[in-house]
Amino acid sequence: MTADAVGAVEIGGALARLRRATGLPVAFGGLVESGRPQIRISELSGTATAALRSLAVTSGSGLGGKAVALARPCAVTDYSSSRQISHEYDAPVAAEGIRAVLAVPVVVRRRVRGVLYGALRSARPLGDRTLGAAVAAARDVEQALVVRDEARGLLAAARPERTGAEQEGAWEQVREAHAALRALAPRIADPGLRAELLAACGLLTAPPRAGGVTLAPRELDVLSWVAAGATNAAVAERLGLRPETVKGYLRSAMRKLGAHTRGEAVTAARRAGLLP
Repeated sequence: MTADAVGAVEIGGALARLRRATGLPVAFGGLVESGRPQIRISELSGTATAALRSLAVTSGSGLGGKAVALARPCAVTDYSSSRQISHEYDAPVAAEGIRAVLAVPVVVRRRVRGVLYGALRSARPLGDRTLGAAVAAARDVEQALVVRDEARGLLAAARPERTGAEQEGAWEQVREAHAALRALAPRIADPGLRAELLAACGLLTAPPRAGGVTLAPRELDVLSWVAAGATNAAVAERLGLRPETVKGYLRSAMRKLGAHTRGEAVTAARRAGLLP
């Protein structure tokens, strides 16, 4: 699946969650096209026509273009008569029969990557609760795009094109990022996205041996940071645990792996396909 296709799937899922959370009858959105200062509307939810499909929204134009240019949410009570926006897209908006519209940018590392829209078929204010739900949906997409960007970077770094010290340096970067991604996983509320993130982490390790050692998630989290060179105190800070708790997880992992030192535990975990 291409990066654009993956992004479109995330946009589609966010639109569905937005409608469930707010009761908005219509939602749509899309990503910034590569190399172009415009959003391409690719995902529609609850629409009655295809008027908005594949619409190219340029930065600064219309409500979505304003959201892109300002990198912040924007809303209008009645799209066609609003003086707060330009009106290049009045025809498709009117064809779909929507009036009150909000647009929330998806911003990753200070760069707008897409826009989510929500709309009513009547001209009335969209309240703070609705706007808050739209912002939350956009944040979900942002988080998913960050995770996928990181995963692609890790896989690129792991390609066996380097040799010697350069290759080892690349693997150290992979190991540190692997630990960081595992630490991020428990903070992701969406169970599906959390599972995808952990599955992406699994792509960076060797296939586990049948009947091999199994570590608990927190034991593996701790050992991932140990493998990246972190001290117990640093691991505790990264994972939000007490140092004594980290020591307990590390001792348990060492016992399961038959290791007597931290280094032996890391080596054994790599041989078992548990760490990159």
